[in-house]
Amino acid sequence: MQNRTHCRIMKFTIYMQIFAGKKGMPLFCKVRSLGLHGVTGYPVTAECDLSGGLPNFNVVGLPDAAVSEARERVRAAIKNCGLDFPVSRITVNLAPANMKKAGTVYDLPILVGILAAGGQVSFKNTEQAAFVGELSLSGSLRPVTGMLPMAVAARLAGITELFVPADSAAEATLAGGMTVYPVENVPQLLAHLRGERLIRSAGAWEPGEHPLDCPDFAEVKGQEQVKRALEIAAAGGHNLAMIGPPGSGKSMLARRLPSILPDMSRREALESTEIYSVMGLTTKEEPMLTRRPFRSPHHTISAMGMAGGGAPLPRPGEISLAHNGVLFLDELPEFHKDVLEVLRQPLEEGKVQLTRTAATEVFPSRFMMVCAMNPCKCGWYGHPSGRCRCTRQAVEKYLGKLSGPLVDRIDLYVEVPALEFEELRAPAPAESSADIKKRVDAARAMQAERFGENGPDCNAHMNHAEVEVCCALDKAGETVLQGAFERMGLTARSHDRILRVARTIADLEGSEKIEVEHLAEAIQYRASEYFRR
Repeated sequence: MQNRTHCRIMKFTIYMQIFAGKKGMPLFCKVRSLGLHGVTGYPVTAECDLSGGLPNFNVVGLPDAAVSEARERVRAAIKNCGLDFPVSRITVNLAPANMKKAGTVYDLPILVGILAAGGQVSFKNTEQAAFVGELSLSGSLRPVTGMLPMAVAARLAGITELFVPADSAAEATLAGGMTVYPVENVPQLLAHLRGERLIRSAGAWEPGEHPLDCPDFAEVKGQEQVKRALEIAAAGGHNLAMIGPPGSGKSMLARRLPSILPDMSRREALESTEIYSVMGLTTKEEPMLTRRPFRSPHHTISAMGMAGGGAPLPRPGEISLAHNGVLFLDELPEFHKDVLEVLRQPLEEGKVQLTRTAATEVFPSRFMMVCAMNPCKCGWYGHPSGRCRCTRQAVEKYLGKLSGPLVDRIDLYVEVPALEFEELRAPAPAESSADIKKRVDAARAMQAERFGENGPDCNAHMNHAEVEVCCALDKAGETVLQGAFERMGLTARSHDRILRVARTIADLEGSEKIEVEHLAEAIQYRASEYFRR
């Protein structure tokens, strides 16, 4: 019995070798593709080999479960498209083999490689063409996540033709410098490669005119000091904390902040879009972010959800999704302490480094942190109604959940008082977001001219050396700052943050010089009895 089986195997192997020789099968083919490492793409080569032996299909090169399952999707797609699946030993190597491969983006290059190695299709320009896409069992292509960073990597790798699922084509065109072909299904792709019916390339996607669907500051009654603080924060990119009783309008005001933020530059839009693309948050209708992100995670979020992480490869968290935008933390003391502490490094450096067993990733996380909180556990401490029964010790315990290093990284503290009846019933509309945004844009224009292309994006991102140059004070200003430093017990970090805020206030006034009144207002925003450290 064993001898018979051995003879059958030998006959099958000889038959395959003769069949390959007669048909002139290449038996080996390399197809270029792309992969993801964090939020960065990198080139991948799918090496497909057909050899004699028992029929088998192996994928090597550190594939995860999704990549390993590509075998069944590719097999079914080939058969359901009326093509011949090679009856041979198939080995696919995804190079570089020392990097973990994850996701379904390798379905299409594996299929093309098998068909090319089997002689069922041939195409020119193999070194300058790359294929990315997930296959359905019928042979149609589904969109993939992370298309933009992979397209950028393709352009940097010298690829000139990129074949992607039709629903991902608009996002791929954002990388520029390549011809992007939107592929609907496998027969359409094969017809193009054979020169029978060419696929029309995708045109570069450009954002249209979309009205900002954001609540307006014109609807806000009273709270002029808070609106002033939000304007300063938007103009300089500063972190802001609001404290006040329930119903005073903290969350309502914070959610109107995006309406006065400056528009994103194309560089900022692409940076943020890459992160959203990796997380699968882009769509074929809106493949690029055109507005600054506004993230508002619930206070039950974990440290991993905030900073990022996961297995087998770390993924971005909320602070990276807020990159170039706003991270709004409502009910700040209710967040777990470990969640708040992971914010310290990103607030200083604008990035977060995650070290795991499988890999070390660095994600961008340059954001404005806007916080809202009650003055005590019940929320009514200091309210004129006198309904609060919290002791001073209970209030200090509640506020003590916030560590000194975290509080020191906030630029502006503002108290949000409860509205009086007359303010609440006042009929006159307040200043609109459009009018406030004009002043914010003018201040940002001054900063862009001051720092140039290679400098910081806004005043909040100045380092100490830039603060010394751009925030010089006269003798009167030095006296005021020294008095505040000694009286309030400020740290070196809070010293620099006061100067950055003063610089922004001066920019809003169109002043090249920081006057004493600008400095005094900046100091005032650190004088809250609740947040003083």
